[in-house]
Parts: sequence; structure tokens; C-alpha cells
Amino acid sequence: MKKTLLGLATTAMLINNAWAVEDVAPSLEKIVNFRQYSENFASSGQPSAEQFAAIAEQGFERIVYIAFTNNQNALPDADQVVKGLGMEYMHVPVTFDNPLPDDFYAFSDSMQRNTDKKTLLHCQVNARATAFSFLYRVIHEEVSISEAKADMNTVWQPNEVWRDFIFEVLAQNDISPDCEDCDWTPPPPREQ
Repeated sequence: MKKTLLGLATTAMLINNAWAVEDVAPSLEKIVNFRQYSENFASSGQPSAEQFAAIAEQGFERIVYIAFTNNQNALPDADQVVKGLGMEYMHVPVTFDNPLPDDFYAFSDSMQRNTDKKTLLHCQVNARATAFSFLYRVIHEEVSISEAKADMNTVWQPNEVWRDFIFEVLAQNDISPDCEDCDWTPPPPREQ
């Protein structure tokens, strides 16, 4: 019952969001876990070379990749593909099992240098990227914890490592992670 209510609350928030998934260009909605947060900011999992072309056609100017290039699903020449399409490419490799505040600040500092640049932040499945998006939106765009958390939960519920990382970065910015609708309980470990 609790999950159903959370699902309904998340759905309601997405419907009220001007940049909800249904407003995404059809060429972008097939990208793994694509989420459009505002006119100038989105996150996703790994796009294909063809999807990068669609991203450029939709006016994106900057791509930020926060996973490692040796990931089995990574596009090996993504930097060349992105630059060839006329977009800026930035890479901040973030270890999934050990994200660091400095990783987030490297991304955040770049975003703050040009806030009007339409940006896609991506990793492999949009777990790292939704966590970074959550932090960026709360710290720099004054989005409520509740709204940003609900958006993140459409992709995943952060595990203990990522929850603690999020809490650390929020604490460094004097922001509490608490909100009425926020459940920060990590999911149970996956059975192997």
C-alpha cells in the first residue's frame, strides 16, 4: 500500500511538472531513463551514437558523462561523437561504490560557469546522474527536497553508499535531507 501511494504521489508530481516525461521529444524518450528537469537540464542513461545526434537536434549544447569509459555499455568514442555534433563534452568519472563530494563539485562548478547551456548529464543507467541531478537542483536551482527526491525515485532509490554521499554533500551546503514525503531507507541488497 505504501509503495502504491508513493507511486501515485510521484505520478502526480510528474503530471504537474512542466517538463514531465510526456513533454520529451519522441527522439529522446527511447534513451535509457531519460528525465527532463527543466528547459536546460536533463539526465539519462547511456545514449547511443544515433541518440546523441537526436540530443544535438533538440538543442543540447553540453554533455557531461559521469561513469567510466571502460564500462561495457559505454560508447567508446562518445567524446568524438559529441564534439563532432558541435556539443561540449565533459567527463567526470565517478566510482559507483565510492562517489566523492569533489566529483559532484567538479560537475557543479562546470554547470555554474554557464547556467544557460542546455545540458544532458548521463551515466550508464541514470543512477549516478539522478543523484547528481538531485543535488544540483536542490543546491543551485532551489528545487525542494521532496520534488527532487520524487524525480530521483522514478529511476532508483539510492543505496546506502549513495544516500550517505547525498547526505554529506547536503550537509556541506547546510541543507537537511528531511522532508515529509522522503523515505531514505536504502533498498535491500540484491541477491546474487
